[in-house]
Amino acid sequence: MDAIISSLFTPIGEDGMIGILLILSGLKVTLTVTFFAMILGAILGVLTTLMGMSERWYLRWPAKLYVGVIRGTPVVVQLVILYFIVLAAMDVDKVTAAIIAFGLNSGAYISEIIRAGIQAVDKGQAEAARSLGMSHSLTMREVVLPQAIKNILPALGNEFIVLLKETAVIGFIGGVDLMRAGEIIRSRTFEDVVPLLTCALIYLLLTYSFTWLLGKFEARLKQSD
Repeated sequence: MDAIISSLFTPIGEDGMIGILLILSGLKVTLTVTFFAMILGAILGVLTTLMGMSERWYLRWPAKLYVGVIRGTPVVVQLVILYFIVLAAMDVDKVTAAIIAFGLNSGAYISEIIRAGIQAVDKGQAEAARSLGMSHSLTMREVVLPQAIKNILPALGNEFIVLLKETAVIGFIGGVDLMRAGEIIRSRTFEDVVPLLTCALIYLLLTYSFTWLLGKFEARLKQSD
């Protein structure tokens, strides 16, 4: 990556290979951050939901505080604070910091999605499980959550698409994602139209592709029902 950026100080060749390599490297960073942040967000979302719906106050309040703070502040502010303040004393690379920041952000929203899915499940099923001697946590894991997750899969897919577009702010901490790659090319070649429209087109193709896959997956779920 450093070699590619350094080479931009010299004129780009006629075939634009340097610019293409930089765009591809930025695309790789964007997809890497999106996928791993979504995984981290899903884990945090489930844990936060279980804590927030717990009967113990010392589990509920931290979960509510986490969701409130994350949903109440912009993701770019969270990214900058995490990298330049929280992780400043640690040797954490920009990609890892971005994964953590976007994972924390996504976890709060996924928690709310899961909570809505759980509340959509018939309460009678949970009451029946509790009457059979199952604990609250066991009822959530074995009875409620499996049904809720199936209901919220479309919303989780939409969260993934939103997360993909939100990663365009990685450049605020110096990370070279897809959008930052376009900015670097623009600043070195003094050409605005081609690099910026190329980035926009790639984002558009990615979001439409994932939307299409999500639609196909939802259709399969309806057939299974």
